[in-house]
Amino acid sequence: MDALWAPWRMEYILGPKEGECFLCAAARTADDRAGLVVRRGETCFGILNRYPYNNGHLMVAPYRHIRGLDEMSDAERLEMMTLADALVQRLKETIHPDGFNLGLNLGKVAGAGLETHLHLHIVPRWNGDTNFMPILADTKVIPQALDDLWMALTSV
Repeated sequence: MDALWAPWRMEYILGPKEGECFLCAAARTADDRAGLVVRRGETCFGILNRYPYNNGHLMVAPYRHIRGLDEMSDAERLEMMTLADALVQRLKETIHPDGFNLGLNLGKVAGAGLETHLHLHIVPRWNGDTNFMPILADTKVIPQALDDLWMALTSV
């Protein structure tokens, strides 16, 4: 039997969570490519998920390190959704998904891997994208390198 490995998720799952918030670090970086930042606004930014659930998995986060919706300013709320819409449109143009899941995981019990910095997930979906691999092998196949996706999303 052949084995297909997808080790990038385990690095995050098992890795230490202490230290600086990765979203805050990405927000401050001068190198958007290295930080995987694909779009910047006034109050929020879009970033590739380094440990994606699906190809094209992005997140939109405020620059400010805040935990919940109740801490957002009106400008942050508006820009988060405006950026999410722009990134959905860009994903449609570049990788042609059939649909999307957008969501917030508020709190660890709700699935938040990073519960201290609010972020909105954008997960592209394709008809039939849940195949036997996640079910039988507990492995998700991501067909595109993050750097290639970054290039596709940021080129005009």
